[in-house]
Amino acid sequence: MNRTRRSMLAGIAAGGALGLPGCVGGGSGREPGGDEGSDGGAASDGGGPPPTVEAEYHVAYEADALVSRSLDGGVGKDGIPSVDDPSFRPIEEVDFARGTPVFGVVRGGAAKAYPRHLLAHHEIVNDVVGGEPVAVTYCPLTGTAQGFRRGDTTFGVSGRLVNSNLIMYDRGTDTWWPQMLATGIDGPLAGETLDEFRVAWTAAEAWADRHPDSLVMTDETGYVRRYESDPYGTYAPLGGYYAQERTAFPPLASPEEGHPKSVVIGARTAAGAVAFDKATLLAERTLTGRVGGSDARVVAVADPGLATGHVYRNPEGLSVESDGDGYRVDGEGGGFAAADLPLEEILAFDAMWFAWAGFYPDTAFVGEHTGAGDGR
Repeated sequence: MNRTRRSMLAGIAAGGALGLPGCVGGGSGREPGGDEGSDGGAASDGGGPPPTVEAEYHVAYEADALVSRSLDGGVGKDGIPSVDDPSFRPIEEVDFARGTPVFGVVRGGAAKAYPRHLLAHHEIVNDVVGGEPVAVTYCPLTGTAQGFRRGDTTFGVSGRLVNSNLIMYDRGTDTWWPQMLATGIDGPLAGETLDEFRVAWTAAEAWADRHPDSLVMTDETGYVRRYESDPYGTYAPLGGYYAQERTAFPPLASPEEGHPKSVVIGARTAAGAVAFDKATLLAERTLTGRVGGSDARVVAVADPGLATGHVYRNPEGLSVESDGDGYRVDGEGGGFAAADLPLEEILAFDAMWFAWAGFYPDTAFVGEHTGAGDGR
């Protein structure tokens, strides 16, 4: 099954899911773009290497195996162009349809939101938030939105995929970075781990309510795209690729249970990985489990306001219970916000179940298996 992303998209369009924008994965089509509301554009040259951290994430495969299993996505290097000079407006000035998905970021006291339908056409936005150079990334095929510190360099779309997941490259060293792994697999920084930060997948109105001073990215990207059309499907209502059981490309491993496109909140440590069913977490507010392949105890709590979740280490097995809009830990401190429990937080993000299980076949799973897109 050696399919390209172009042929996969054509199949979705033929099935009546959605008409394809003419420029997805196509040529440059550039036009001058502004930076209204931005606090700094991305570097124009390759720059130096991106920041990395000493802590390592669990990776179930050798780097050489991941490179050999990578596939040509059919668009070529930078065929899906990153946005390197994004424009913004105050979120209060934008009239989004209710439920419009955005990716929310808070850095250095500044909040920004990146609409999902824009990133479906670009996958990477190189930006500056709160004075810090960052890359906000999105892979439509795996349903993953993640953020990385980028230092003096920028990230681009390599044109290759592994486990259906975007392989990024940094323009300083040309190292390949599968987005979900945040780990280099080929190039000078192979084996290194990127400095990752939290991105919240939420609704525009929820983000605006939580962060009324937030800026939101506009469609003034410097590219001509039919941003009103998603080349893969729709989230409201759920349709196209996002609702189908089939995947675009063969996964590295397939889970025995659950809908491939159900949504999990995944977290990984050096010891292993754990996935919490997102719809189950939002319904029950707290879930407890262990990291796969270890005895490390963890707890996940829901943030109902943003319809997201946070994962914490819980080595002593302290009780965590919902208390109104907040949480009590070990019977004390009622009112802890989901993002502020007195425990060590583990970075976590939304992912399609097939993609998480493909990269982490030894993952622990917590919750009930639910349907495609549940919890979005």
